[in-house]
Amino acid sequence: MTYFQDLFCRLGLSWRWIVAQFAGIPVLILVGLAWTRLPEKHVWQVILSLLLPLLLLAGALVLQAGTMRKLANDEPRRVGLAFGAASLLGWLALAWAAWIILDWCDDQIPLWASYLNSRAPAHERATLFTFDHIQRWLTVLEWVLRWIIVPGKIIPHAMGSALSAWWLPWRRVLRILWSWRWWPAIVLAALLGVWLPGNLFPSIPSGSVQAQVWHVGLKLAASYLLGVGSWVLVLGWLAVLFGRQQQPLAEDALVPAAVLTGPGEKSASAKVDVPPDEGSQT
Repeated sequence: MTYFQDLFCRLGLSWRWIVAQFAGIPVLILVGLAWTRLPEKHVWQVILSLLLPLLLLAGALVLQAGTMRKLANDEPRRVGLAFGAASLLGWLALAWAAWIILDWCDDQIPLWASYLNSRAPAHERATLFTFDHIQRWLTVLEWVLRWIIVPGKIIPHAMGSALSAWWLPWRRVLRILWSWRWWPAIVLAALLGVWLPGNLFPSIPSGSVQAQVWHVGLKLAASYLLGVGSWVLVLGWLAVLFGRQQQPLAEDALVPAAVLTGPGEKSASAKVDVPPDEGSQT
């Protein structure tokens, strides 16, 4: 079975969780929007406003952990779904911290571009290392860090946590991070799920009001399908890479071995008893 056949097989076996991804995320978003409009006039409303974010977070973590576990169905699971989902909280916090740092870097890009432009030689400052060029390069670098490097490093660890909580298969995760089959998938997912939807909206809608509403609605639907579809494909491909790794032999596994039998250690007539092949038995 090829890699792509394995991918489509896993996606087919996990279709319920994939449908839950496409249907559950809008539900979580709508409930989150409703939470922002929730009044706080009564005690039960205050309690609900405090519990609802926790319930939304728990639902999102269970949805992602369940999808990862189903796609990697052939992997050993050391913990249950609840513990696997809870362990994703640590990686989510790490991604959130990286996001805050990149937001700060994004705000500093004009200042850095101005400084680097001022330090460049006079000729290059006016031709190659202009302020606009440097700002564009730094913006692209920040985009690559935000949507390729950070997710590419965190997602394999998150899938390992969904299966084994904090008993991560570190060697297997590191092998995936060094695999040439992993990073092209992340780049493709970032282009399809982030860059392409972002280029659907710069144009100003034209026509009647109804036509503009339809155009915006179709663009939102296309962006959502591209984003969630890219996410599901990345998880499926990661499950394939996990499954294709050669499993290390357990220490307590029973391995058949040839045994020397004979009159004694000092005898030269010792022989090797090799069990017959199973196919030759009748």
